[in-house]
Amino acid sequence: MSEPVKPPSLPVTWRPRRGRIVAYGFAALVVLGAIVMAVFIADPFKLPDRIGLVVFGCLVAFVLHLLGRVRVEADEEGITIVNAIRTHRYTWPEVLDVTLLVGDPWPRIDFSDGRTIGAMGIQGSEKARARQATAELEALIHERGEARDV
Repeated sequence: MSEPVKPPSLPVTWRPRRGRIVAYGFAALVVLGAIVMAVFIADPFKLPDRIGLVVFGCLVAFVLHLLGRVRVEADEEGITIVNAIRTHRYTWPEVLDVTLLVGDPWPRIDFSDGRTIGAMGIQGSEKARARQATAELEALIHERGEARDV
């Protein structure tokens, strides 16, 4: 069994490394490709078609931005989970536990109201980083949350 992890100093933010690179890299590539295609597309395509092409590229980039912005933030008052679509804010007494099972895409955080929310900001595919981030978050939960050690 590994030794206990010391809670990190607050505030702390956990973000995926590879997911952000891929999301923002592809977003830039899609927008650049849409612009180049709009400039060099052959006639019968007129200005509205070209604008539509660029707008579509920007919409795809926005969706990729939603995936690239995911994170988990912890501060003195509680945690903020920023997932692709929703942002959740909980105070420490509301947080019960965090679990990351082998093969899970991200950890799940259990709350006192019965909810379980996936924390996309810690990507299970980043094996060692995900285990370390989950262990740090678990240490913070046990130090400050409902599951305090007695």
